Formats: sequence, C-alpha cells, structure tokens
Amino acid sequence: MSDSSTAPETVGFIGLGHMGHGMAKNIVEKGYGLTVVAHRNREPVTDLVGRGAVEAASIGELAERSSVVFLCVTGSPEVEAAVRGPEGLLARLKPGSVVVDCSSSDPSSTVRIAAELKARGIDFADAPLSRTPKEAWAGTLDTMVGADDAVFARLQPILATWAGKIVHIGGVGDGHRMKLLNNFISLGYGAIYAEALALADRVGISADRVDQVIRGGRMDCGFYQTFMRFTLEGDREAHKFSLANAFKDLRYLESMANAAGLVNPVGNAVKNAYGTAIAAGGAEDYVPMLPAYIDRLNGGKGD
Repeated sequence: MSDSSTAPETVGFIGLGHMGHGMAKNIVEKGYGLTVVAHRNREPVTDLVGRGAVEAASIGELAERSSVVFLCVTGSPEVEAAVRGPEGLLARLKPGSVVVDCSSSDPSSTVRIAAELKARGIDFADAPLSRTPKEAWAGTLDTMVGADDAVFARLQPILATWAGKIVHIGGVGDGHRMKLLNNFISLGYGAIYAEALALADRVGISADRVDQVIRGGRMDCGFYQTFMRFTLEGDREAHKFSLANAFKDLRYLESMANAAGLVNPVGNAVKNAYGTAIAAGGAEDYVPMLPAYIDRLNGGKGD
C-alpha cells in the first residue's frame, strides 16, 4: 500500500465506468494525488472528489496535472480519441509521463499509439483487466501488463492499489494480446453455457438441475458462478459485461488471429453467438442473458 510520502506520481484517470470508478477510488484512497474528468455520468466524479480527487475540465487539463494517466474506456476508438484529440494526451502530456490503457483494446492500435507517444518522450503500457466491478471496488482485480521492465517497475506500486494479481506478460501490446485470449476462453464458456441452458430447457431439464450437476465439479469456475447467479437468481449485477463489449473483443480476437495467419473456427463460432444477440437488439444486455437470444434464434420466446 502507498501513502502520500511514498507516492510521487500524480495520477489521472479517464473512464469512470463499472470498473474505472472502483479502481480510481483505490488509487486516491491509497495516497496518490488523483485527477479525474467527467464523461456522461457525474456520480463517480462527485464521489471521487469527495474522497480527495480533483476534477479537471478537460482531458488536456488532466494531462497537464498528471505524470501517469490511466484509461479505462470501451475500446480502441475511445483510446485513440483520448490520445490524439486536439486537447488530448498526446498534445498535453509532459515528456517522461506514462499512459496506461486498461481497456480491452486492439493490439495493433496499441502498438501504433505507443510509437506515437514514444516519439514525444512518453511511455505506454497496456494493463487490461480481469474479474468484475466488485473486485475493482475491493482493489483485488487481476491485470496482465504489457510494458518494458523499467515502466513496469514504475507502475507496479500504483497497479497494486487496485489489483490483487499483477502479471507482467511482456512488451507493449502483449497485455492486450493476452486479454483477448483470456476473453476468448471466458466468452467461449459463456456461449457454451448459453447453448447448453437453452437446449436443457427444450428437453425439459431445469437450469437448477443443470447447476446441481455442474456446481462443485470439475467444470465449475468463477465465471460459471457469476453467469449462473443471473440465471438462477435474476441478479443483473452479478456479471456486468455487455454483449456489445463481448462481440467487440471477439472481433479484435479475429483480427489478431488473421494477422498471425491462424484459422480460428471456434473463435468465429463464439463471435457469431454474440453477434446474433447484438443483431436481435441485445447490445446493452449482459453476457449471462445470452441464453434467451439462443432460444429466440431457435423459435422460442426467450423467457
């Protein structure tokens, strides 16, 4: 844990959504000077200012106040806008600063942005996340980091304010590459769970009976448990990862596979399961709601 006497870095945070709010809360509460900027929802900003953060009027002002800036936004288009805008990070950060992208981004975009920043004397790291907003608030997220050794060493104390598991994967871009692999596995589980539950319902086996077989066995895991908390209890807060974000990450995975010259038929099948839900209007629904869309695709009511 850091305190104000051992925390010379001044931190900026862009993207105070489900994950970012909790991460930023831990940064400021553990001794770092924090600057934040509002987007659509002012509630996280008001909360963080009450905890000691400072609100900037723009990304440019945030950049001027910060030696390390975290981004936790939807994906590469939003990262690129924050970095390259006329009042963005590229124009206003001082040489010697670091930008840390915690979003699930396209690695090819990550590498390009890192090169642009490096030309201005600014370092870059990708530190995407795993786990849920509950762990973000508790300061126990997982993160997989792409950065050179010196930048990683500099960032590690700040990362430790909100992460319980920090893995240095490799150089710039490797964190985002690993994140796509991680999400391919987890979202693949989600697609399998959804199809299995839809089929179970068709053949007269309840979700509760399915759960009695799987829970506590070799196929149980944390992802399964949060997925099923919605299925069994109707808890919308259990697994707040949107179908739109799932589809986006699987499209990034497809692009990465294409660039690597790898045919990935399973990845494309998983992507299409989520794409079907998006086409049916499910973009803002969460991953555990996918079984209803599988059911509708097969002529059911999706109840």
